[in-house]
Amino acid sequence: MEILLLLILLPPLVGASLNGIFGRRFPQAVVSVIGCGASALSMIFALAMAWSYSHSPANPQPFIQKYFTWIEAGAFRGDFALYYDRLTLIMTLTVTVVAFLIHLYSRGYMEHEGGYYRFFCYLNLFLFMMLVLITASNYLLMFVGWEGVGLCSYLLIGFYFPKK
Repeated sequence: MEILLLLILLPPLVGASLNGIFGRRFPQAVVSVIGCGASALSMIFALAMAWSYSHSPANPQPFIQKYFTWIEAGAFRGDFALYYDRLTLIMTLTVTVVAFLIHLYSRGYMEHEGGYYRFFCYLNLFLFMMLVLITASNYLLMFVGWEGVGLCSYLLIGFYFPKK
């Protein structure tokens, strides 16, 4: 379960990175396959994690997985740790399924727009930040996810910046 929890978050981050760095050179079909594929993989891993968590011993306890310490100052430690319980199960499934459907719809809706790669980069980054927000095990990581969702919302709302 430890690796599955991390694998829910990684595909959207990788998709955002690929489309953000190389997307201008890719044709639209490749950009949309990367974007939709990343959200589909995240959804599949969320389904696998939900199944694994649901089929654990009779009364599944909340699951916390610490990956590394990313901030340490004196007695304060900020760990990159993810939390999974029944509420997280519901939220990760809801977010990943809805995000996958949004990605599919956006393929056709954004087809004739400039910056197609940029839109899918922002959309994948939004999904990643939303999943960080949902699965964070501490307030510091939750704050990072919250601010990331806010930043991505700003970028998606301001996508048409050349238009008056």
